[in-house]
Amino acid sequence: MKINIRTLSGIVPQYETDGASGMDIRAYLDEPVRIAPGGRALIPTGIFLEIPAGCEVQVRARSGLAVKYGIGLVNGIGTIDSDYRGEIKVPLINWGEEAFLVRSGDRIAQMVLARYEKAVLAVVDELPETKRGAGGFGHTGC
Repeated sequence: MKINIRTLSGIVPQYETDGASGMDIRAYLDEPVRIAPGGRALIPTGIFLEIPAGCEVQVRARSGLAVKYGIGLVNGIGTIDSDYRGEIKVPLINWGEEAFLVRSGDRIAQMVLARYEKAVLAVVDELPETKRGAGGFGHTGC
């Protein structure tokens, strides 16, 4: 599926391996950004997308940054809607014990194209019973 992209850096996100589902996206900065332990920063990427209708782009953390440095996304997974045309920015958080420096060109996240369907909600007075019922977190054991 084709996604039109405008890039300020000239760098186009890409799949790093044949089996990768996510494309790495990079920071686009005038100067490095220091994220203190427990701190957050909104990192620009210099990319703008035209996402097809019926699709979204999910922005996800890079596992290597998470494991090595404790760097994740503030909101877990970010959603870029098909009608958004602004610059993609990545909200990073430093869960680590040391400050983390983000430099322009660093791979900071990955993006995954996903199709979706719009739900039609029907208001009802009752829902049918299931074996699970209202069993929630941990109801089947650890």
